Amino acid sequence: MAILLLLTNWSLSAQQKTINGTVRDNFNEPLLGANVLVEGTQRGTITGPDGTYQIQAAEGETILFSYVGYITGSVIVDNRNTYNINLMPGNDLQEVVVVGYGTTSRKNLTDNIASISSEQIEEIPVPSLQGALVGKAAGVQISQVGGRAEGGFKIRVRGVATITGNQEPLYVIDGVPLYKNDFSTNGSPINDLIALNPADIESIEILKDASAAAIYGSRGTNGVVLINTKKGRQGRTRFSFNSSYGWSEPSNTREWLNTEEYVELYTEAALNSGFTEEDAAFFFNLFAEEEADWREGAVDTDWQSLGLGSGSVQDISFSASGGSEKTTFFLSTGYNKTEAILRGNVLERYSLRANIEHQANDWLTIGLNSNLSKSQLARIANDGQFANPIQAIAQIPFSRPYLEDGITPNTNTLYYNFLMNEFNAEHETNIWRAFAKFYGQIDFTDNLYLRSEFGYDITDQLEERFFGSLTESASTNGYADAYDDKEEKFVINNYLQYQLNKERLQLEATLGMSYEDLLIKGLRIEGQDFPSDQLRKLGSAGEITGGTSYEWRSTLVSYFARASATLFDSWLLKASMRVDGSSVFGANSQYGTFPAASVGWLASNEPFLQNSNTISNLKLRASWGITGNSNTNPFASRTQFNTNTYNLRPGFFLQRLGDSDLSWEETEQYNIGMDLGFFSDRVNTSIDYYDKYTKGLLFAVPIPATNGIRTVQQNLGEIQNKGLEWVLDTKNVVTENFSWGTNLNLAWNKNEVKALRNGDDVSGGTTIVREGEAVTSFYLVEYAGVDPANGDALYYLNTDLPDGSLDRSTTNNYNEASRKILGNPFPDVIAGMTHNLRYKGIDFSFTFQGQWGAQLYNGGGIYQSSNADFFDNQTRDQLGRWQQPGDITNIPQARLFGGNGSQVSSRYLEDADFIRLRNLTLGYTLPVDITQNLGMDRIRFYFTGVNLLTITDYTGWDPESIADFASGISANSGFVFYSPPQARTLTFGINVDF
Repeated sequence: MAILLLLTNWSLSAQQKTINGTVRDNFNEPLLGANVLVEGTQRGTITGPDGTYQIQAAEGETILFSYVGYITGSVIVDNRNTYNINLMPGNDLQEVVVVGYGTTSRKNLTDNIASISSEQIEEIPVPSLQGALVGKAAGVQISQVGGRAEGGFKIRVRGVATITGNQEPLYVIDGVPLYKNDFSTNGSPINDLIALNPADIESIEILKDASAAAIYGSRGTNGVVLINTKKGRQGRTRFSFNSSYGWSEPSNTREWLNTEEYVELYTEAALNSGFTEEDAAFFFNLFAEEEADWREGAVDTDWQSLGLGSGSVQDISFSASGGSEKTTFFLSTGYNKTEAILRGNVLERYSLRANIEHQANDWLTIGLNSNLSKSQLARIANDGQFANPIQAIAQIPFSRPYLEDGITPNTNTLYYNFLMNEFNAEHETNIWRAFAKFYGQIDFTDNLYLRSEFGYDITDQLEERFFGSLTESASTNGYADAYDDKEEKFVINNYLQYQLNKERLQLEATLGMSYEDLLIKGLRIEGQDFPSDQLRKLGSAGEITGGTSYEWRSTLVSYFARASATLFDSWLLKASMRVDGSSVFGANSQYGTFPAASVGWLASNEPFLQNSNTISNLKLRASWGITGNSNTNPFASRTQFNTNTYNLRPGFFLQRLGDSDLSWEETEQYNIGMDLGFFSDRVNTSIDYYDKYTKGLLFAVPIPATNGIRTVQQNLGEIQNKGLEWVLDTKNVVTENFSWGTNLNLAWNKNEVKALRNGDDVSGGTTIVREGEAVTSFYLVEYAGVDPANGDALYYLNTDLPDGSLDRSTTNNYNEASRKILGNPFPDVIAGMTHNLRYKGIDFSFTFQGQWGAQLYNGGGIYQSSNADFFDNQTRDQLGRWQQPGDITNIPQARLFGGNGSQVSSRYLEDADFIRLRNLTLGYTLPVDITQNLGMDRIRFYFTGVNLLTITDYTGWDPESIADFASGISANSGFVFYSPPQARTLTFGINVDF
């Protein structure tokens, strides 16, 4: 038997021969790294710098040639040994798209999935992956929370489908879902993907409709972001090196009063309020070292430039990839250092990655995906604290930042001088994150395989703070605390996949289960009374004043099935089902079922269109599905007691009332779409209409507080999102030496609250949740301008009249005016447009993004732009205040302590429409003959700019940045409070492949 097998193997290998050739593009330029694969086998390689390849194949076998952004080519091996091929640019319908627990081809896709390749993000110099995705996907709004180096992002996929629940999508890296928990001590969130090196990303798929996301069941309502890291390919070992350095500055600054203007305005405000010039001078002298500082303008401090300054971005990455017929690998390391535009805010990240796959034998493949990273942060106070650098703009311009020595911060300022924290405090966070996924795949036949995956994800975050004796903690002679939080997650996936390929029927079926176990634990300790400000660890504290620890865990067990079929190469059918069981929810509602189905018709494959010279692709799609949102406290469904100490005696108290019926939010979504290609896919467009209806919103319902509990978590309320998405891809010019392509995406969305408990409004400060309106609409007294006769601030009454209309008369009494819904924080339209141009070795690309229809409320406006109501420095527009009868202006008379227009009102509500040049890249690749003489495969130099231009009427720092400390209902609101702008960054870099 052994001899027979040996002879058989010898016979098969004898039929194979060495095939070689060159792969070029439509300009006849060689393509480096093009994939060459013998169809139906594991035999593959990639092309070298001159586009050449060599592979073993037998006569009759088909060789496939593919490259990102190009249509896959193929040849059938005959008696020749050399095959040269040119690939044409276009939308490749055979492109492999990663979906949950498997892959499919774009041709057979019936879902709405946005795909983003590594080429679209790898040269954008941002420390986080989300920042590189802005403007790339229709219906996906990405906004940075402030301008911090570690700052979080808000990503909304097709609107907001929750009130107090998590609105972020589910992130899945290499098949392992991530858990997102903010351990930050100061309320300023840290980016969920801070540990991930963008250079390691191969592709990203954003699952937008329910048919695509329902395979993730109870966590799919907000969309799913599948992140796939790079893998090795068969062939010689190839190395890639990237290095870049950039300079950053605020993308926008605001104008504030200088000393002369400040003294003029506040002297006038004092006189208008019945004070004298001597009273004003007395106050000015309180915060000036010498009278000449304010009277003669001897001191004129630009506090904004002290808080906002220059930053930098340094990025280095190195990778090696390759492999044999049996084993492939991808190894990488990366370093990023980002000095933010906010003073004292620095991020350093070190990362290591190893992705290895080995074919043990004909039926078993095993592999490992692993990543280890360390992120070290020098952090600053959040937006709501005076120690935040940007709040320095509230200081008086004639206050000196330092004493005469130019080093010691001045403590005689109106508010706490943030510079005290820079020199006398520390806030350091170290985040270690390790990720590993081991998998094995058993191929029972060519059409049936079993895949098992075991994933482990651990995060250890140590946050240490010290506030010296010269800071706000001076009364305690120094204060320090330390938080150590650990998050461990185990994931086990097992699924069986079957494929059937017949002439008129292609079938794929998946059946599997998943188990996830999440454990979070942490401890905190604090102390005070330090012998020296140079001794900053808790071990030096004279007194340990407190400490605590916690631990909790949750589990999720899931069963899923999916089947898709292609009939007669024209009809596409898909159905899926997932059952989730979660320990988070009540005993009566621990299991939920999430079905989905979709259908498509490839009309372009029908006889009446097959020979069309105009329409090259026409596909109609429709989908339906149910998904959930399960992000809530793991014990919210259970009645809980906690412990406390009184007079050194321990005891129990009731902390939470449970609800055994508590369950996940449930979203039903419909999607109807069409994909259309013209002129051999030179022009491609798609349009989708969706309707998302969410019910059972997770909400803290108020209850009588007689038992000490004010709220109980329950399911109530309904929200609907309706929208339209349009994508246009064009190859505008394709010639021998020049190409120009454009991608445009537009998305419209309408958000509406459909039902609340008993129809009652839910108010949250400046916002309200009301039936028939958008979630967290702005609910404010409406500002009506200034009375030209006396300079009083005016407000519209907006009271109900008997005929049902509103009384639009005005009053100067703020308390007489009624609040009214005046906008919401969610844009009606978002858009992105990317152009890619290439002329020989020169490449040029740029992306614009924009939004229209959203509003932002400036919570700091009552201090910053209050016509000198209190002593905060003012925006320069306040110089245009009313001064004499007949003045026509929107700024009331300056009155110190007068409250003349400084109340919370629509005066501080603004439209947040903008168009932004998000990024621009210009690169040059040296000719092949030069790089080969240098022993290299490719050398490319590039320049990239981020946030180069913003066109907006918004008068704040940034129409995207929002407060980083909002929670609950406010977490969804467009609330701004000393929220810094994003950085404008100019970067130069080099790519070297060898």
